[in-house]
Amino acid sequence: MGDGRVCWDEVYSGKAATELSWYEAHPDLSLKLILDHASARRAVVDIGGGVSFLPDALLDAGFDEVTSLDLSAVALKCVAARLKTAGARFQPVVADVTEWEPGRVYDVWHDRAALHFLAAPEAQARYARVLRKALSTGGIAVIATFAPDGPTRCSGLPVVRHDAVSIASLLGEGFTLLAEQRHTHHTPGGARQNFQSVVFQKTGGV
Repeated sequence: MGDGRVCWDEVYSGKAATELSWYEAHPDLSLKLILDHASARRAVVDIGGGVSFLPDALLDAGFDEVTSLDLSAVALKCVAARLKTAGARFQPVVADVTEWEPGRVYDVWHDRAALHFLAAPEAQARYARVLRKALSTGGIAVIATFAPDGPTRCSGLPVVRHDAVSIASLLGEGFTLLAEQRHTHHTPGGARQNFQSVVFQKTGGV
């Protein structure tokens, strides 16, 4: 994400979802962190959602609307087909998060493994600006990235590893850390990837 060296449509067209290194059959941790900290079950935006099953789980949990944003139209078409009975409750958006102009605010911003692809400080700053604009005051941001001892590359791209301190610095003032959790993701190929998840609440304005 972010530098054009990977065509994500080709990634999703070239492999089954179950073969992708970031595949999760059940988004248990993301769902738990959202349900534990979201006071409102209205609108969620899932950044870099790909073909994740998180939108399905959130709709089943009673959220009014889930927007999935991704660079890949192929991935989002797959999810939209899977959720065709959800109607307007599922909204696919093909966009680069660093260039996205949200037309509304959301109660939950979720990102599993998109932020760490943004290696340039300018791209990280644009990401933070979009997050601050898209998230309602009182809303939560659930962000998972490779941990400081996690992989240094993914899909042929270098990544920037994070912890709660670096993400807090990126978000700036007006955010309060509610939770942090390390965990290990086991890829379909058997590799172990250390992740860091954080939950921040937006307490101030844009």
